[in-house]
Amino acid sequence: MNQDLKNNKNYVIAIGRQFGCGGREVGQRVAQLLDINYYDKQLLLEASKASGINPEMFEAADERTPKFFPSLWPLNLAMAGSTFIGETPMSDDSIYKAQCQVMKDLVDRKSCVIVGRTADYVLRDHCPVISVFLHAPIGDRVKRIIERGDCDTREAAEKQADKANKLRSEYYNFYTDKLWGHAESYDLSIDSSLLGIEGTAQFIVEYVKRRLLE
Repeated sequence: MNQDLKNNKNYVIAIGRQFGCGGREVGQRVAQLLDINYYDKQLLLEASKASGINPEMFEAADERTPKFFPSLWPLNLAMAGSTFIGETPMSDDSIYKAQCQVMKDLVDRKSCVIVGRTADYVLRDHCPVISVFLHAPIGDRVKRIIERGDCDTREAAEKQADKANKLRSEYYNFYTDKLWGHAESYDLSIDSSLLGIEGTAQFIVEYVKRRLLE
């Protein structure tokens, strides 16, 4: 399938997700079906190469609210960048900006799927964006978390899911003017447990075709 629009402009499918709902697998399958690139953790390496910042710095700041800002400070302060006293090239804000630039560079090369990292917001004025949020009942998420070996018990899996979702929510809400997980923040909000990985991926692809490719 041709990954470009009729006007030859690339697009991105930005996937937000609850921890344990299969967001990575769905994203990878969508990319396969559309023959476009897929990025998740790879973004950290790409941003590290482009910026010259140690990849461990990107890993430590990945989808986490900046340490030097109270999490409830206004968005315009968070994005003010170099106006902050004491900012260095390795501040969380600089790391975030480097990652944002890499996302723009990647979609300039080819259409792609990007999981997390506020891609829907970062690219909203840069290219056509289909924003998707994937969620699932806690029971289904716990089962997946245990099956993939992240945790051994239901209690541990629930705690890990709650912690990860809290971090993702704070990060998304801090850097955007939207709310993580709220339906109005996305084009599609899908319970991935209803159709499974393959069915959810195909549903997203059909939506993309209707919106952008036909």
